[in-house]
Amino acid sequence: MQGSKSQPITVRTARWCATHPWRAIVGWVLLVVLCVGAGAAIGTNKGTFSDFWVGEAGRAEALAVEGHLTPAPVEKLLITGAKGKPDPAAARSAAADLERRMRTLPSVTDVDGPIRSGDGGALLVTVTLRGDKETAKKDVDALLARTAETQKAHPDLRVEETGSASISTAVNDQQAKDLQRTEMISLPVTFLILLVVFGAVLAAGIPVLLALLAFAGAVGLYGPASWLFPDAGGAALSVIFMLGMAVGVDYSLFYLKRAREERERSGGTLSHTAAVELAAATSGRAVVESGLAVALSLGGLYLMDDVIFSSIATGAILVTLVAVGSSLTILPALLAKLGPRVDGRRGRANRRRSGNSRAWTALLRPVMRRPLATLLVGLAATAALALPALNMKLGTEGKETFPDSVATVAAYDRLTAAFPDQGAAHLVLVRSDTAHTAAVADALKRLSDRTKGDPLFAGTGAPHLRTSADGRTTLLELPVPHSQNSPEATRSLERLRAGLIPETVGAVPGVEVAVSGEIAGGFDYAAHQSDRLPWVIVFVSLACFAVMYAAFRSVVLAVLGVLLNLAAVMVSWGVLTLVFQGTWAQGLLGFESLGFVGSRTPLMVFAILVGLSTDYQIFVVSRIREAVLRGVPTRQAVVDGIAGSAGVVTSAAVIMVSVFVSFLFIDRIEMKQLAVGLTVAVLFDAVVLRALILPSALALLGERTWWPVRPAGRLDTAGGPQPVRTDSAGHPEAVRS
Repeated sequence: MQGSKSQPITVRTARWCATHPWRAIVGWVLLVVLCVGAGAAIGTNKGTFSDFWVGEAGRAEALAVEGHLTPAPVEKLLITGAKGKPDPAAARSAAADLERRMRTLPSVTDVDGPIRSGDGGALLVTVTLRGDKETAKKDVDALLARTAETQKAHPDLRVEETGSASISTAVNDQQAKDLQRTEMISLPVTFLILLVVFGAVLAAGIPVLLALLAFAGAVGLYGPASWLFPDAGGAALSVIFMLGMAVGVDYSLFYLKRAREERERSGGTLSHTAAVELAAATSGRAVVESGLAVALSLGGLYLMDDVIFSSIATGAILVTLVAVGSSLTILPALLAKLGPRVDGRRGRANRRRSGNSRAWTALLRPVMRRPLATLLVGLAATAALALPALNMKLGTEGKETFPDSVATVAAYDRLTAAFPDQGAAHLVLVRSDTAHTAAVADALKRLSDRTKGDPLFAGTGAPHLRTSADGRTTLLELPVPHSQNSPEATRSLERLRAGLIPETVGAVPGVEVAVSGEIAGGFDYAAHQSDRLPWVIVFVSLACFAVMYAAFRSVVLAVLGVLLNLAAVMVSWGVLTLVFQGTWAQGLLGFESLGFVGSRTPLMVFAILVGLSTDYQIFVVSRIREAVLRGVPTRQAVVDGIAGSAGVVTSAAVIMVSVFVSFLFIDRIEMKQLAVGLTVAVLFDAVVLRALILPSALALLGERTWWPVRPAGRLDTAGGPQPVRTDSAGHPEAVRS
């Protein structure tokens, strides 16, 4: 027997936790409580608006701040008829009532209007708020209350409010409610799936409990971490829950299932503590390697140099690492403490049953008989599903992408329909020396005049010009009568930057010009992502290669792992294109097609998916490697490994799909896209990659699979380390490697 110091850290940790269960359980719970307490005490560092600045639009925002020309936050109050056009006198009375109520608020600095729409069907009142966009979010509730009071006082009219602050607040509130509903859906569904898998209430409840602890611990740690990587308006919370449920349940499932298998193989003679150690030596190691793969893949998001991606990466990495930690500590303690109550009737009845799935063994038989034909079929299916990704169009989230089930979003749609010049706008910022202030103003007026009559622009009156107090910075606002992501909006920006500006203000000597606004910001953000994406793909692929090589010391397996991951990603992107750029799935999934895929979605799918796909590959290939270590030829080891892991990996995939599908109920199109992309990828992994491509590729490679070094050593027939000797109390004396 070898000393305990020569054993893997996963085995030593599992032994200590299994022999000191209460210390491990109480210690882990206290650690989670400490994390939550630290997060509450330290608080969350919200990213400032400058953290979101990208490209030329970001430079324009900086010029505006420097010249104190940042537009003040405004809210738009729209008065229309409840049915048809409103009575003019009643509408004017409501507008006067609104103005009176708004002026009593300390946060309101000015009220303009009312302005009548061209068709006379609407009145517009504009309210200017103090401070900036961040303070406006805190003040907007009072305005919404005044709007509601006015609506109640004028029931024959429709009085509604919209604006950046009210839309942002309402959308975030709606997403929080949707997330709560998602939790209520995914938790019981996950528990029921686990109950079917294990046949024991305790065994089903443990993974769910650990996933919730991982979520709570990660949320607590996210607060302190946000002071290094600022929070992007809560964007990470949904991903933390989604990934926490997925990996938290999966890691516990892999570990728990392996411990039960070891007891079943021994006919129940192996103690629970000994089974836990055997699981730690096999599945425990795989959990660590898989967690590392997921964390490294998500770490690639930091290369985007984007506050949204860095906040999501931080939260997702934290929940993954906490899930790994709980699987290696509190889980062995619970399994050892609860003992037979975790086995369940099914476990006790099936202790002598073979671990291999007969269905999967039968399915793999023709694959191994004709591997080349099978591989070609799998590659053809992959290509067919991935091909639409070549036509993927990307767009950025904006007011028109938010669900119109949110009242302020629906009000925005009606506002821009009645007042086209009140929607998106280009903000042209020009900085010069004071000697050219007048020349800059004249050039900007000429620029404004050249947009009049152009259908790409909405300006008809006098130019909207503002100059800083020192005369060095000037702002021109150019309204656009098109939605932010429309082709017309993009063409207006291109015409402005490439033609109108160089021909007018660009001719003034020594000026610095930049264009901002919702359209420019979205365009520059997408361009920034396109520039950074190749670096992320290279980094994540290399990380996947490194983890796979470290796990199996095989260059061939590492390369194959990277290729399989990229195949799953391309299929996911192809299906995203088919579903969300068309209209055929609108009724089925409850969304309104925008004709594009959110610019953040493909990258999020890529980073999460590569980690999860590598996760599954590690568990499956680990079983194949165990068979090889027992002396089984590689072709047969492929069948034994895939069939032997089929039950647990398929169960994990079903659970992961159920978690992802639950996010379809969040009424925000980016979350629906993320849910569809990940769901399709997991299903493709289970049906095509694991059943067709992986086994056929390994069958064709044969012993070359393990190049440059074939696994050496010997495992016992139980598929783990050599049998564990136990003392009279059932505690293992040692685990021999």
